[in-house]
Amino acid sequence: MPIEVLMPALSPTMTEGTLARWLKKEGDMVEAGDVIAEIETDKATMEVEAVDEGKLAKILVSEGTENVPVNEMIAVLLEDGEDDSAADGFSAGGAAAAAPQAEAKTESAAPVATQAAAAPVAAAKDGQRIFASPLARRLAKDAGIDLAGVKGTGPRGRIVKADVLSAQKGGSAAPKAAAVGHTTMPTPIGHAYDADTKVNMFNMPYRELPVNNIQKVTARRLLESKQSVPHFYLTMDIELDSLLAARKDLNDKANGAYKLSVNDFIVKAVAMALKAYPACNVSWQDSAMHQYLHSDISVAVATPNGLITPIVRAAESKGLAEISNEVKELAGRAREGKLKPEEFQGGSFSISNLGMFGVTEFSAIINPPQACILAVGAGVEQPVVRGGKVEVATVMKVTLSTDHRAVDGAVGAEFLQILKGYIENPVSMLV
Repeated sequence: MPIEVLMPALSPTMTEGTLARWLKKEGDMVEAGDVIAEIETDKATMEVEAVDEGKLAKILVSEGTENVPVNEMIAVLLEDGEDDSAADGFSAGGAAAAAPQAEAKTESAAPVATQAAAAPVAAAKDGQRIFASPLARRLAKDAGIDLAGVKGTGPRGRIVKADVLSAQKGGSAAPKAAAVGHTTMPTPIGHAYDADTKVNMFNMPYRELPVNNIQKVTARRLLESKQSVPHFYLTMDIELDSLLAARKDLNDKANGAYKLSVNDFIVKAVAMALKAYPACNVSWQDSAMHQYLHSDISVAVATPNGLITPIVRAAESKGLAEISNEVKELAGRAREGKLKPEEFQGGSFSISNLGMFGVTEFSAIINPPQACILAVGAGVEQPVVRGGKVEVATVMKVTLSTDHRAVDGAVGAEFLQILKGYIENPVSMLV
């Protein structure tokens, strides 16, 4: 009996995803545990393993297809001894496919009607039907590319996203004629642009940049945060000289076992401050506040696909070397899109550090349902007054963004004072 392969739910909140790539092709034998496809979720690209064995007889959802609902049928496996025809009645979503013989008969009896029905699917000049994924069609339409001039590399020659993008770069596909009613804006005088360039109603040339799932989800969550969370901001100067000296001393003695960064100290200091002052280790719920028992620190990491926040769990119980190695390992896998959902979902407090880019001060947007995020700027040498004397010190500005429903100004200020004590006296984090 044919085995249905369904779109998996790779996280508790996942409702749909993008079928990024098939790692097996039709006709391949599959064993339980084999990685057969890659699914792009809202935060990462993850591998999908087969749970049964058999022959991959039919791929129903082509790679590059977006917004595939969880539990929708994406492929069919046949058990040993089953004929390939057993998979003929399956299509995406589980609906029975139309019989090829009936379609052929209709084409013979009524060629005009058949051509009209096939129009949404796209037809070449010779009347042959063009098979392409919905995403490939949309990209081709937006870019003005005629699919008749694009060679498909998907299953059974189907045109997929990569084929359209390749046609855009190489210019191998013939551009479509302008749609009826569409006004083509003139090219600005004195400039020449390639085929990817469009011109808007204000005669401004531009290129469209595809938005991936990570960027879409991040945008939605940040918009919801700014609209629904009452942000409150507190900024404090913290001196770094003692921390920098301790960091240099520890790295000199590490013999390559680790290399501590300033951010590693900040992660540890925040974790210790939350342990000492748990009033900031909370999240707001409509019926009650949740106060967390561990300092699960989300560290913002910029990746080629967008921002992601891997979590250092129970950071208050870990040493600086362990935190440093864990952050580097998590950040590396985040940039590769290889994090597991539990490694970036949750967390009780976030840190966003832009000091390495020379940014001295900024305010960050809270990552719900967390109540706090710390924005860390660069350390800058500046004059400070000590005992009535002016001296030079390395000073870092930090800005705490709080959900005022859960953490008001006085609570946030108390937390920053405790944090300042740990950073300016780093030895206190070790006891």
